[in-house]
Amino acid sequence: MKLLRYGAPGAEKPGLLDQDGVIRDLSAVISDVAGAALSDETLSKLRALDPASLPAVADAPRIGPCVGQVGKFICIGLNYADHAAESGMALPEEPVVFFKATSAICGPNDDVEIPRTSVKTDWEVELGVVIGKHTKYVSKEEALDHVAGYCVVNDLSERDFQLHRAGQWVKGKSADTFGPIGPWLVTRDEVADPQNLAMYLEVNGHRYQNGTTKTMHFDVATVISHLSQFMSLQPGDVITTGTPPGVGMGQNPETYLKAGDKMELGIEGLGVQTQNVIAG
Repeated sequence: MKLLRYGAPGAEKPGLLDQDGVIRDLSAVISDVAGAALSDETLSKLRALDPASLPAVADAPRIGPCVGQVGKFICIGLNYADHAAESGMALPEEPVVFFKATSAICGPNDDVEIPRTSVKTDWEVELGVVIGKHTKYVSKEEALDHVAGYCVVNDLSERDFQLHRAGQWVKGKSADTFGPIGPWLVTRDEVADPQNLAMYLEVNGHRYQNGTTKTMHFDVATVISHLSQFMSLQPGDVITTGTPPGVGMGQNPETYLKAGDKMELGIEGLGVQTQNVIAG
């Protein structure tokens, strides 16, 4: 299934994308794509529905973040060997973990705001993983059973804030609009292998990132298992798993976003995001 949330910011309704690309309203079935609605039991009930029996959503509404009520927005850094190399950093011996503020989350096609004092706002296409049930001390072998689904994430970063402001990566990762998520939450049954997905990102029509999840240093199952040794993961928590090479910081000369730019990014089977860049 492809689940989504549509409507005005803060007032999104739950929906389902049918095989014809029509959004179907799920409001009479679940209150949100969040929390208990992400459980295996609820997803099985949704899967059994006839989409044609659900009301079609008229026009073309705004698409919101594909999961609501996110408790934790966890990021994995330097998780692609070639991206670590372009960043001038060594591959880590275990996953590098940091957080984005949940207030950074926005819809997949919402405007991205450059912070007022920014000089190095950068892009990062990433595979997002949405947890579906309580996860603690889970093994790598069982980790993927705890996934509700997958989505596209743009892990936007202000590199000057990230690298030169007292070593706190979260400062460069958490500005408002720095976490577009969606358009769809694609349930795990539709993703045969999360380590075999093509991904790309373009700015103003130029393709900067053209990678695949095959080159992850730590795969999705390893990341989930690792995180669960340090903290419990809850339904609706989002893990974004690193980016392939081609970020602005890795260009020669370095290239960063400016007001008026347009980004397009996508992951095979998970949909496409488009964002206009504006001054904050």
